Amino acid sequence: MTAEHRTVLVVDDEPQIVRALRVLLREPGFAVLPAGSVREALDLAALHRPDAAIVDLMLPDGSGVDVCRGLREWTSIPIVVLSAVSEEDQKVAALEAGADDYVTKPFGPRELVARLEAALRRATPVAEQPVVRIGDLEVDPVAHRVSVSGREVHLTRTEQGLLRAFVRDRGKLLTHRALLREVWGQAYVEDVGTLRTHIANLRRKIDPPTSDGPRLIRTETGVGYRFLG
Repeated sequence: MTAEHRTVLVVDDEPQIVRALRVLLREPGFAVLPAGSVREALDLAALHRPDAAIVDLMLPDGSGVDVCRGLREWTSIPIVVLSAVSEEDQKVAALEAGADDYVTKPFGPRELVARLEAALRRATPVAEQPVVRIGDLEVDPVAHRVSVSGREVHLTRTEQGLLRAFVRDRGKLLTHRALLREVWGQAYVEDVGTLRTHIANLRRKIDPPTSDGPRLIRTETGVGYRFLG
């Protein structure tokens, strides 16, 4: 699908933000479908079937979490949430409700477009890769084999589960709760301390830090992790 035919549902009750996003998204070829409330957003989405959504968290008749939850009842389109720095709990709630990523206000125009494009790429089906190569890292999910610079690395079952989730959702922000639920199960979704310990061990084995910090596993403070491969 070409950019000229992609429509983005923009959900924000501030007209100046909608106007700015309409101008910003026009250059990369997106058409904007504006909505100012939860109800209007869900009605327009059902009628026009947009290719993606950019959703503000604060809306007059609810929140962006309600929009995410409503959209996820019937569609898997990419959703990028706009949030203020102080809205961390709502940001996590939106990601748990099905948002793919978030951008903190005030946001850089290029960052928002890049996040939107990345979410759209992840939503495009690709052929299954039996072996994934990311720089010096090689992951063979079928053989459960991991190597760095040609040297095989032993991972525990938990570390393998974390790496499998990261490789599958490369570039996507994964919340603490999402990782804990997938690797440990629903009963452990609050055990963030345990997750941090295992992430530290995984980093030590596959992602030795540089002067700029870890290369592959980025910490999104208070929210979760993003695998940059």
